[in-house]
Amino acid sequence: MYLDPLQYGLGAFSGGLVGFTLGLFGGGGSILAVPLMVYVVGIPSAHLAIGTSAFAVAANAFTNLIGHARLGNVKWRCAGIYSVAGIIGALIGSTIGKMVDGQKLLVLFALLMLVVGILMFKKRGAEGDPSAQCSRENVHKVAGFGAMTGIFSGFFGIGGGFLIVPGLVASTGMPILYAIGSSLVAVTAFGLTTALNYALSGYVDWALAAIFVGGGVAGGIVGASLARHLSTRKGILNSLFATLIFVVAAYMLYRSVGQSPNT
Repeated sequence: MYLDPLQYGLGAFSGGLVGFTLGLFGGGGSILAVPLMVYVVGIPSAHLAIGTSAFAVAANAFTNLIGHARLGNVKWRCAGIYSVAGIIGALIGSTIGKMVDGQKLLVLFALLMLVVGILMFKKRGAEGDPSAQCSRENVHKVAGFGAMTGIFSGFFGIGGGFLIVPGLVASTGMPILYAIGSSLVAVTAFGLTTALNYALSGYVDWALAAIFVGGGVAGGIVGASLARHLSTRKGILNSLFATLIFVVAAYMLYRSVGQSPNT
């Protein structure tokens, strides 16, 4: 697919926003990436936007993971269990997602975002237990949440961070800052799994993905630094995360409902 220079410039700008969001929240990058690909960059195919953004988000998540790991915000055992279970789910979900009409995927995506936003906002004041770990007692919960998140991640072509963060909090009781850092392991794994599956069907624009990633690196550095600062203020990260989800979901519903299908 041919894109003009302006679209590539918008891709770099969009990548910066996605990287900033991933660094700040650990998730949310993909809920921005798909609508940015469709409505800002102007990708005409929803499936191509999903496949390309999945790869770009995975690469940006890995970059942000390095920063969070250096700050000690990653629970590696929990992240590993969640990721392995989620990869299996992502393969299943992405295979099903390629069979569904692209425009319907965007509408379903927006509705799912609203549900998650409500749940995150209701638990905005929860501080969590910094010593929380994955053990025999909760490994089944962590794996279960990971598998379900992976299915949704693959189906909608998203890194899944906005599902992984609340999933890690719910299954382990860890604080949101640790869930943000740990989620980036799974976001990277889920995104690559989904992107490779979509790439097999020709649904990845590699040049745009590279530019998107470049912008995301710069945005991620700023986002991770701000996350560390805001984590000391009770509930602020949860509230901002939920608000972001509501805004993007409302915009996607506004743009998607009533439009003709894109594949």
